[in-house]
Amino acid sequence: MTTSLIILAAGKGTRMNSELPKVLHPLGGAPLVAHAIQSGASVSPERIVVVAGHGAEAVEKAAQDYHPDLTMVRQIEQLGTGHAVLQAKDALSDFDGDAIVLFGDTPFISPDTIEEMIAARAKHAVVVLGFEAADPKRYGRLVMSGDSLDRIVEFKDASEAERAITLCNGGVVAAKASVLFDLLSQVTNDNASEEYYLTDIVSIARDQGLSATAVICAESETQGINTRADLAKAELTLQTQKRSEALENGVTLIAPETVFFSYDTVIGRDTVVEPNVVFGPDVTVESNVTLRAFSHLEGCHVSQRSIVGPYARLRPGSELSEDSKIGNFVELKNATLGEGAKVNHLSYVGDATIGANANIGAGTVTCNYDGVMKHKTVIGERAFIGSSTMLVAPVTVGRDAMTASGSVITNDVPAEALAIGRARQENKAGLAAKLFDRLISIKAKRKKDI
Repeated sequence: MTTSLIILAAGKGTRMNSELPKVLHPLGGAPLVAHAIQSGASVSPERIVVVAGHGAEAVEKAAQDYHPDLTMVRQIEQLGTGHAVLQAKDALSDFDGDAIVLFGDTPFISPDTIEEMIAARAKHAVVVLGFEAADPKRYGRLVMSGDSLDRIVEFKDASEAERAITLCNGGVVAAKASVLFDLLSQVTNDNASEEYYLTDIVSIARDQGLSATAVICAESETQGINTRADLAKAELTLQTQKRSEALENGVTLIAPETVFFSYDTVIGRDTVVEPNVVFGPDVTVESNVTLRAFSHLEGCHVSQRSIVGPYARLRPGSELSEDSKIGNFVELKNATLGEGAKVNHLSYVGDATIGANANIGAGTVTCNYDGVMKHKTVIGERAFIGSSTMLVAPVTVGRDAMTASGSVITNDVPAEALAIGRARQENKAGLAAKLFDRLISIKAKRKKDI
């Protein structure tokens, strides 16, 4: 049976106290809605429909950035979860498979749980996700008879006996798409909140002789985000998961609690990550790499046996080949380093290609921006760039070439040539003493005037 996803992302999230729609708040470097998309994508859905509402244009853009082929629909009025799901009806009018409803503010539903719900659909018309709550609070309650789900009762509408139930509604629902929309068309808003509840489809299904059941998952999977405190708690949950996965996969974390991962970080075995390393989105680190303390990586690829840091910053577009080295206080942006190349300290290399075994001296800057456009620097194999060289792009330094320390290089340097681009030094006898005397006099006069 083919599957489609319906992801509800229309809520404002008033309790976040933010102008940003709730589902766009970042978790592990990606908006919450992207985590819901990622969870559902594990079952290779034929279609994904995202229901947007508050801040719809921003939500649509963010969702399509993570999955360009999904379909966006809008819930103009916020009339409840059942009403929100109905907005996907037209988009799935010709779809004959199952639909799974996920929530854009619930990022931890696991692929295994979704697979289990799909398996349960083989025996039941409606499958709901449930969890045993340590503190049921105001969750909806699942009323069961054995493995049969009789109904879901919202807390506001529950009796005292129903409120004593600890099996709670996790929100996720699976059903044949046509059945789901048929049931939703019969839902009313005759309840305390005057909303159309998605959960009402269970009792309607049972009244029609259709079966329903609940799949039980860990409570942690159903962790929803409603406040900034919830978001901080979710970030801790995500980082704990990512750190455990890294350790299990053969990565050494010297101080795991100080390392922060993005949702998509990939690190190979036998890599060593020192304290206070931060991974932004889209980072791949191969095996046997050393990432030294206080480094920040984003949108980059680091190949085997490379060394990065300490205090290094790799920005998007940075590519490090095998055995390359980035030292302390070095920043790379949209730059490719060949095998064995070194940028050891205090340098900025942007929009550049560095050849194999080239050595970039301390204080080197690729001057890549003219105030309007970016320009490229190319440095050949085994070139040696002297300390404090300014490379004014576009410029090429040939293989086995050198630049003298302190040079400003504005023209191409041929292979094997030495380029010197600095003014001739002149020594003015006694002038330093005269200047110091003058400056001391000016300083003293200013103090006296105060």
